[in-house]
Amino acid sequence: MKQRLLKLLLVLMLGFYMPVSMASGAGTEQLLKKAEELMISHRDSEALAMYEQVLLAAPENYTALCKASLLICRMGERISDDGTKEAFYAKAKEYAMRAYAIKPADAESNFVMALSVGAIAMVSGPKQRLAGINQMKAFLDAALAEDKKHAGSWYLLGRWHFKMANLNFAEITAAKMFFGGVSDIATNEAAAEAITTAIKYNPHQIRYYYDLATVYKEMKNADACKQTLEQAIALQVTTREELEISRRCKLLLQDHKK
Repeated sequence: MKQRLLKLLLVLMLGFYMPVSMASGAGTEQLLKKAEELMISHRDSEALAMYEQVLLAAPENYTALCKASLLICRMGERISDDGTKEAFYAKAKEYAMRAYAIKPADAESNFVMALSVGAIAMVSGPKQRLAGINQMKAFLDAALAEDKKHAGSWYLLGRWHFKMANLNFAEITAAKMFFGGVSDIATNEAAAEAITTAIKYNPHQIRYYYDLATVYKEMKNADACKQTLEQAIALQVTTREELEISRRCKLLLQDHKK
């Protein structure tokens, strides 16, 4: 497993996955369509390969840049080694920045910027983590100004509120030293509202329900927590990650009933 991850990391850092001749031989639109199908089927490595093919032939293809950034962040979550994880997220940010340079006002470029910046922040020290989390907010605000129904951005905004409302001692200290204090707009209530909105626009993401239940648990809102977990468990799940989150939801619900 570790060797396979290192090989994939090398591929990402070198910026290629398949020969240029293969990338230029097939039509870009056909590759994008196939990549989207693979992504929907949760075949992330294969989808990423397709998007990187597109980028070999068309380095400024906006869709491929956004999707590649999103996929690499998703894949990075599954990696346990912090160094490898950080390298994945750095590559994701590189793609996001290229997409952002092309369409700085678009919802998707701002979303992947927020996603990659936040991912890097979570594997960094307190100062760097807070700096990254603070940067996320501007990108999310821009994404939602462009598309009020962007579920991913609402979800990340909810996570932003929850994280900023529940900083640990080291993070609070860093916030006071380097950023003039802790944000006074971040609350658990705002986190719950944002994630609830994300579910409204994408009701099939079990991760949204699990995180919302976690927020309600922190708020000591037992009824809302229980209802959210029951909704999560009722969802149809297929991937290993979804099944694991479903398992966590069941365990949390069991603890709730004790």
